[in-house]
Amino acid sequence: MLERNQVDKEHLVSIVFTATPDVHGAFPAAAAREMGFGDVPLMCAQELDIEGGTPLCIRILAHIDTPKSRAELRHVYLWGAKGLRDDLPG
Repeated sequence: MLERNQVDKEHLVSIVFTATPDVHGAFPAAAAREMGFGDVPLMCAQELDIEGGTPLCIRILAHIDTPKSRAELRHVYLWGAKGLRDDLPG
């Protein structure tokens, strides 16, 4: 996400991760810490358990401080999550 938007780690204010109830292997924030994001405030939460929802889905809401406008930023959707928000530019 950072690379796609040409945003440096230093621009990160905080990150919120959500995961569907069927994700049991690890906390997404723990993986982020292992990738070098230990100095960024991180929080995990559980997505609503909605029938027909995308399974095994981890969503990331990154709060960034950047001079870029919202229109310049690109959302990243991988695999089955691509259908979650087909109304946004990819």
